[in-house]
Amino acid sequence: MSPPPPKPPTVPRHVVGVAVTDGTPAYELAVPCEVFGLDRSDLADPWYELRLCAAQPGPLATAPGLLLQSPYGLADLAEADTVLIPGLTRSLQLDPPPGLVAAVRKAYEAGKRIVTLCAGAYVPAAAGVLDGRRATTHWMNAADFAHRFPGVRVEADALYCEDGPVFTSAGTGAAVDLCLHLVRRDHGAAVANEVARRMVVPPHREGGQAQYAKLPPAPARPAAAGHGLAPVLDWARARLHEPLTVAALARTAHLAERTFARRFRDTLGVTPLQWLLQERVRLAQELLETTDVPVEAVARRAGLGSAANLRHQFARRTGVSPRTYRHVFRDRAR
Repeated sequence: MSPPPPKPPTVPRHVVGVAVTDGTPAYELAVPCEVFGLDRSDLADPWYELRLCAAQPGPLATAPGLLLQSPYGLADLAEADTVLIPGLTRSLQLDPPPGLVAAVRKAYEAGKRIVTLCAGAYVPAAAGVLDGRRATTHWMNAADFAHRFPGVRVEADALYCEDGPVFTSAGTGAAVDLCLHLVRRDHGAAVANEVARRMVVPPHREGGQAQYAKLPPAPARPAAAGHGLAPVLDWARARLHEPLTVAALARTAHLAERTFARRFRDTLGVTPLQWLLQERVRLAQELLETTDVPVEAVARRAGLGSAANLRHQFARRTGVSPRTYRHVFRDRAR
């Protein structure tokens, strides 16, 4: 009788340590709990392990007053695979807890991933982790942040920034954007899109903070009032395999081509053609992860024409070839 086959090695969970300070905004604490803390092993196994780590002596409460207790502290935070710092009260922005600053610096020096939401960027900046790196924070804090940390390359308009092992995001809604981006990096676009679908949020938002930091321009003419871009975007996503033009998009939006292009840029921060290219690359990612069709067919379905053009555009935006991307994420899915 032959011996039973050896059991596959157990893959350890990726630990996400969330720094909890007194007065933490409830939403920015809830987002990582929703994305990383729920059991989604049906999508990717193993899923993450979330640990709420007290960054100050207790008792701690969120901004609305929800009391928090956790067996984890700063030592656990420094040992996590991903160290995540949500927003802080203004007093803690200006004077972060020394123990938290030291824990973030220790984690960074150990090669751990550092993630901040909104004003949480003040902590790694105080630790020197952001010196020379691109980073963002809430647009209301951007000028103050840049003044206090001149060594940081502040990108005030970005929804989130990735610079090596350090990830920073703008406020509130951008916390969702960045957390989904991390899932996309770790498990691929298909898994991230399914998490977004379950959360009933967009899997990816184009544009930057500028669209939220100021009022959008008034409609160019009364007839354009009430014509949002969302129906046009949905229409285009369903036809990415077709040779779409700005003129066709404008007709669908019932706008003059120049008016449509201007409003599109003002709203999303990119031109219509740039947006189409982003969506086509994103569709190509999903097809590479979830199907076995040849690269040439992926290029056609995504509206990129040829395999050569797909390879060129894909490498520009992901840093890897379609073949490498498929190999990594299909193997991980299996």
